Amino acid sequence: MSSETLERIRLGGGVPRHVAVIMDGNGRWAVQRGMPRHAGHRHGMSAVREAVEGAREAGVEILTLFAFSTENWQRPSTEIGALMALLRLYAEKERRELRKQGVEVHVLGALDRLDEGTRKAVDAIVDGTRGGDALRLNLMISYSGREELLRAMRSIARDAVAGDVDPEAIDEDAVERKLFTAGLPDPDLLIRTSGEFRISNFLLWQLAYTEIHVSPVLWPEFTREDLFQAVLDYQGRERRFGRVTAGEG
Repeated sequence: MSSETLERIRLGGGVPRHVAVIMDGNGRWAVQRGMPRHAGHRHGMSAVREAVEGAREAGVEILTLFAFSTENWQRPSTEIGALMALLRLYAEKERRELRKQGVEVHVLGALDRLDEGTRKAVDAIVDGTRGGDALRLNLMISYSGREELLRAMRSIARDAVAGDVDPEAIDEDAVERKLFTAGLPDPDLLIRTSGEFRISNFLLWQLAYTEIHVSPVLWPEFTREDLFQAVLDYQGRERRFGRVTAGEG
């Protein structure tokens, strides 16, 4: 099925250059099976691999995964500890394979909140995959869209106070240069799993004109075929960016 879907994607027109994913449903998947919530996160690691490999196969250039939000720090300490352990495991287990596949990993967010062991693992996967040119993988860790915007505003305000920038000259480019995603194109496609219709404080600036695909699949069950279906859905959209279509007048 995947090969047939890939062929349809190749015949369907433009592939989204940048795909972002809100990976939702890990805890629900585990609870439905009588497992602890962290078991869902562990099973979700295989879905990350499916998404990465599927993005490469489909021709996506940038894949951004919402892995851990700043709000997640409010969860029980046992769940946070399990999530950090999984992040370390992913960084250590997948580093060589990602490098082999030409995937360059970037970890973006308030990383100063990570414990020393997790930060070292994060730095190792970033350093170990540097230079990969098949796919850029952004892992958003300890990330909040509102905090990102506040961080950008404070930085611009400091520049203005220092006389380095004229407030009247501040434009969208000036803001984008201060974001974690500076230098990257905005996502063309956002995928949200588990059937929820929320953007959950994710990439609030960057998603202004992003096409949204909601999948009913819980994240641990997400496969590359689900990603391919989202790309096909995207290819059937008409992106107007606030403009009218031809013939609407």
